Amino acid sequence: MNRDRILAYALPITVAVIVLGVWEWAVWAFDIEVFRLPAPSAIARAFVDEWPSLLDASLVTLRLTLEAFVIALVAGVLLAIVFAQSRIVELALAPYAVALQVTPVVSIAPLILIWVHVENAEAAVLILATIVAFFPILANTTVGLRSADRQLHELFDLYRASRLQRLMRLQFPAALPYLLAGMRIAGGLALVGTVVAEFAAGLGGTTGLAWLIIEAGNRLHIAKMFAALALLSVIGISIYAALSFLEWQALKRWHESARPQE
Repeated sequence: MNRDRILAYALPITVAVIVLGVWEWAVWAFDIEVFRLPAPSAIARAFVDEWPSLLDASLVTLRLTLEAFVIALVAGVLLAIVFAQSRIVELALAPYAVALQVTPVVSIAPLILIWVHVENAEAAVLILATIVAFFPILANTTVGLRSADRQLHELFDLYRASRLQRLMRLQFPAALPYLLAGMRIAGGLALVGTVVAEFAAGLGGTTGLAWLIIEAGNRLHIAKMFAALALLSVIGISIYAALSFLEWQALKRWHESARPQE
């Protein structure tokens, strides 16, 4: 186990060092212009020189991502509970949820901007990011609420349990692994939705990393673009790691998916 854990950290770091070394050498050896492909050293300098603006933009992107994730989580779980309680409601509304999910967020961005007013670009980004993150939570939670053992349902019938008792003591515990898996997916999608929505908005009304990338690209400050992209990766990995840790903590004592492999 210790050897596997060491390899899990050592191998990715080794690959990163090799890639960065080859990258740095290739830029120097082939005399590649900085506005085409900056060397890792130039990107590192951009991190240092532009850190205040990069930090501010990262905080804006992270805030919008977390807000969209929380809204999608609450709305998705509540609607999944309604779906699990009423098959008629699910048949009536599920096609619209699917249609909303498969519609490219870029295509509805202009409409959202008109509805919330162009000046309020952050609200538009928040709505679009929430739409992107909503469906995985809804779909996974709905499946999970319906996955409880049929014999346990019959036992609850025998004891004349109420709908609320059945939901809280049987269906929701059964749905927890599905919900946590959906949250892990939705966390990344919330970040993707925030960035894509900001690109789609095409406005300076937001000051997140996506707009920083657009601004740096317009000024041919490519090293700053790469620095912003690196920060987006760090934010995405951090969100995924945090939600994976939450999933492990919630399931490690009773669910097979969180137990260590033999």
